[in-house]
Amino acid sequence: MKDKLIPWKRQNAFPQRWRDEDPFEMLHREINDLFDLYYHGERGRRRAGSPGFELSETDDEIRVRAELPGVDEKDIAVELEDHMLVIRGERQEEKETKKRNYHVSEMSYGSYRQSIPLPAEVDRDQAKAKFKRGVLTLTLPKTKQAQAARKRIPVSEG
Repeated sequence: MKDKLIPWKRQNAFPQRWRDEDPFEMLHREINDLFDLYYHGERGRRRAGSPGFELSETDDEIRVRAELPGVDEKDIAVELEDHMLVIRGERQEEKETKKRNYHVSEMSYGSYRQSIPLPAEVDRDQAKAKFKRGVLTLTLPKTKQAQAARKRIPVSEG
């Protein structure tokens, strides 16, 4: 039996969906991915050294919780500047281990500044801050004007 030659077709290195996609759209997506990687790290993690925080809002107040592991209460500064909440902190950790045959000294320092835009004006005199187990909780009551400025609009069917 004679050997048959099978016609060879060059395979494109890229899947069909990539070949059909607009090159500018691909570039846009790749740049966004680079920014996500830089600011959030792999799998959406935030950059090392920046505290994690969450902001929640009700009709009466704004609540902010910030994770500050390894920070002492005395090393935290919280300020309200216009419509911005600014949290500053500094972490200093020193460890020393002395054994018979070796001596290890480790030092770790870090500082950060987190600015969080506030969605409404708050009553600065009634603001409260609590720090417990590495979590800073801020309760920021809204001003009467900010509470009055919000109006709910009823939604009806039809």
